[in-house]
Amino acid sequence: MANAMTLATADADGRPSARIVLLKDFDSSGFVFYTNCDSPKGQELTINPFASLNFYWKSSQRQVRIEGPIGRVSDQEADEYFATRPRGSQLGAWASRQSQPLASRQSLIDEVDRFDKEYGNSSVPRPPFWSGFRLMPLFVEFWQAGEFRLHDRFGFSRSAEGDAWATTRMYP
Repeated sequence: MANAMTLATADADGRPSARIVLLKDFDSSGFVFYTNCDSPKGQELTINPFASLNFYWKSSQRQVRIEGPIGRVSDQEADEYFATRPRGSQLGAWASRQSQPLASRQSLIDEVDRFDKEYGNSSVPRPPFWSGFRLMPLFVEFWQAGEFRLHDRFGFSRSAEGDAWATTRMYP
């Protein structure tokens, strides 16, 4: 299963930002990824709770694009996922002030060591600033490259979760 996806968000002024995140779960209610909620992406998703995901497979010349509203996962869901992460990743979540200026790599390593000592042999709890987001799809596009740029594109859209999907063949 592919799990690297581009997440596109926009800030309060409509300025877009895109980055690769990892898909950690999906079901009929949406696509889930996790992050530091104080990061730029976490702040953008809180201010403007709508986003787009894109999966691209160069070798098969296909992509899937998904758009929809965003919401946080429950604390229970975030706790359960956090508990499955390697201890080093759990400590890294505590130590990282994601996307903030970093004086040196050593200062990050020192922070990880500090949290390692703080939690000792006990389990590492999920930081309160770290959680998951779920994108609930309202639009999904399947794209396959075609000769002479005559691509095949199919869009599936709905107004709300639970509504029937409308299907449209789209021009390339």
